[in-house]
Amino acid sequence: MPIYIDVAAAVHGRAGLGRYAESLAGALVVKDPARFALFFNRSGQVRLPTRLQEIPSRSVRAGYKPWRMAIWLGQLAGLGFDRLLPGAELYHATEHLLMPLRHVPTVLTVHDLIFRLFPQHHKRLNYWYLNAAMPLFCRRASAIIAVSQATKRDLVNFYGLDPAKISVVHEAAAPHFAPAPPDQVAQVQARYRLPDCYLLHVGTIEPRKNLNRLLKVVYRLRRAGEDIRVVIVGSKGWLYEDFFRQLEELALGDTVVMPGFVPDTDLPALYSGARLVVVPSHHEGFGLPVLEGMACGTPVACSDASSLPEVGGQAARYFDPTDVAAMADQILAIWRDESLRETMRQQGLARAAQFSWKRAADETLAVYTRVTGSK
Repeated sequence: MPIYIDVAAAVHGRAGLGRYAESLAGALVVKDPARFALFFNRSGQVRLPTRLQEIPSRSVRAGYKPWRMAIWLGQLAGLGFDRLLPGAELYHATEHLLMPLRHVPTVLTVHDLIFRLFPQHHKRLNYWYLNAAMPLFCRRASAIIAVSQATKRDLVNFYGLDPAKISVVHEAAAPHFAPAPPDQVAQVQARYRLPDCYLLHVGTIEPRKNLNRLLKVVYRLRRAGEDIRVVIVGSKGWLYEDFFRQLEELALGDTVVMPGFVPDTDLPALYSGARLVVVPSHHEGFGLPVLEGMACGTPVACSDASSLPEVGGQAARYFDPTDVAAMADQILAIWRDESLRETMRQQGLARAAQFSWKRAADETLAVYTRVTGSK
């Protein structure tokens, strides 16, 4: 009787959600290869991550939007999609889609409730769907995993869920996130035509990432005489027009380098080559770039909102994400002070080492055991 893990986000390359699904599934399979199987919806060409290709899998042929609607309508109608998971012991939905099952216990990972906190930062249809479906998914799940205490608090506050139903299991940086050697850093910087000294942001370009204020900070510091260059790694998300409009208005085109999506294999060198990683988000369910930057030995300055202080601990430096002056002061203090950066480097490496996917797998297995009553 296999435990099925939904890895659709990894198959379809959906940024942070995909990394979570791949990393957790990989860590669980290492512990007990015969116990797990994979599930995903397929549309077009399927690309299972290499380390998951030997794991038994089942799939349903459906595009993302039709599959989302089928899941929600199935939940509303009380249908069971059990035949898609023959002999399943448990089903783990690793993104915000809980397949309706009548005779199989379920675990749902909730990454964030950003659509409730910042509805203006979501497209209308996506907000409508999540606002209608997520409360139902949370009620129907046998147990919930939240990726941070901040997300758990939001679940309790917005949906009135019993805190005992929710287990917090933190994410971690993947093992290959480590300080890269200088020659590798130089190769990657040359490949993407990056400046020798830069501030780095990694994440999708969308409103909640607060990149408009980061641009204002850079403009402010450059006007004050600081030669700060910025590298923004990530694809366009949604509602990104204001960001590019402000980039043009502030005439920062030569100051901001945007290589777009960068393969995971190149990210450690990009982090390692940066003088500073900045995460100015209004809200993060977890905030993986904080740990990735620290694991690569780079100082991190980030927002003091939501889960970010929970992740960064005493190793990061924090600012109010709505205060451009405070952001600029904190960034400048780290940018100028080599001794501070070295202290933060050591603190960050130690902090990142406290998180691991092995630990996440152990804690996830404990949730499975509570749900199924088996070991």
